[in-house]
Amino acid sequence: MAASRKTPPDLIDRLTQQWPDLESGHSVLELGLSGGLDSVVLLHLLCRWRAAGGPSLSAVHVHHGLSAYADAWAAFCEALCRDKGVPLRVERVNVSRAGGESLEAEARKARYAAFGKSSAKVVVLAQHQDDQAETVVLQLLRGGGPHALAAMPAWRRLGGLSLWRPLLDVPRSALQAYAEAHGLAWIEDDSNADPRWRRNWLRLDWLPSLAEVQPDYRRSLARVASNMADAAAMLDELVEQDRALCEVDGRLGLAKLSSLSPPRQRQLLLRWAQSHGLGEGTPAALEEFRGQLWTAARDRNPLWSLPHGAVQRYRAALWPVPDLFGEVPEACEISFDPASRADLPQWGGVLSWRADPRGLELRLGQPLVLKPRQGGERLAQAAGRKPVKTLLQEAGIPPALRTRWPLLFDQSHELVALPSVAVAYDAKSGGGERWWPLWQPKAWQGYGSVE
Repeated sequence: MAASRKTPPDLIDRLTQQWPDLESGHSVLELGLSGGLDSVVLLHLLCRWRAAGGPSLSAVHVHHGLSAYADAWAAFCEALCRDKGVPLRVERVNVSRAGGESLEAEARKARYAAFGKSSAKVVVLAQHQDDQAETVVLQLLRGGGPHALAAMPAWRRLGGLSLWRPLLDVPRSALQAYAEAHGLAWIEDDSNADPRWRRNWLRLDWLPSLAEVQPDYRRSLARVASNMADAAAMLDELVEQDRALCEVDGRLGLAKLSSLSPPRQRQLLLRWAQSHGLGEGTPAALEEFRGQLWTAARDRNPLWSLPHGAVQRYRAALWPVPDLFGEVPEACEISFDPASRADLPQWGGVLSWRADPRGLELRLGQPLVLKPRQGGERLAQAAGRKPVKTLLQEAGIPPALRTRWPLLFDQSHELVALPSVAVAYDAKSGGGERWWPLWQPKAWQGYGSVE
């Protein structure tokens, strides 16, 4: 903990001038308070603003449990907020490498999940110009593109709330001068001195060496982030234009895609796959798939495997395929309700119903069973019993999705429908109201069923 006396920089005006009119209706801010220098200074500034008629204030401290001092840090924040009259919530999170990412990345995810629980519309974070410079260098070392090199935006959405970083143009030295001038106390995270963390190595070793030859590197790297943010925004606009050109019902048409330059193809494929929740693969895998789009024989169906599914070429279009390598779901019972949309996460989609004279005659609450394909199933049609495989092919369902397409059975274990594709011919007779089952894989939500 520390304290001293110097003339503070005029930070309060810089803070309030960043507050846009569009956010003026939000009367409560919540500060992410670690207890470190930057967040303690920001707490002091926000309390001054509150006293001058600014927004009300609360705070959140995320207890990661990764340090032996974690309880002491939480107690420090509680005492500080109690003294300032600021409501504080302490969020205890469990951080592990179970997700396959680094401990830093998992801790960051847990922090933002805690921020997302805020009842305020704006969560204020205390990252400063030094943090921004470090982030730019880290992303550069990782080979990041424009979006990565744009680093941290001053404003961004997180679910239903906004994250605001008002100190990104303020160097840490200015924050320390302010804290010392106001006699503020803060905690020092012992892990910040551990050079095994790459960010700490940058802060403790590499960046001080850079400062010897370029003292204004922070401003220069912040300018890089600003320029890259503009470039990323322009790239976003171009990708959206290309998507509007190529996409129909959630699928990308190859004819239109082929009219784009290779860089635009790559960007569209990456962003399109991410928008369907499929994740991001390696550049080499993307380039191999992109080449196969134009060279593979027409009867082949190239597949781009991704962390959370795949993209498959089929019949002159690209299809999003969610959770390709997950376990095949087990049979499940449902009750017919035409007003409901049954979200079936184990199947990776939503089952709904549409009134249709071609459909099944069903009564409210009638039990039905969804089963996965086993192979060899046939569905009664006017011309006889037709293989399910053939019906799926005729409906244009790509091969990777066929094993996950649900089959609908009645109580007597008779196959009565292939949702969105066909219903049993002999199930259509009768005089009651008829309903057509619709299946919407989760990657297509917002685009409708296959019909």
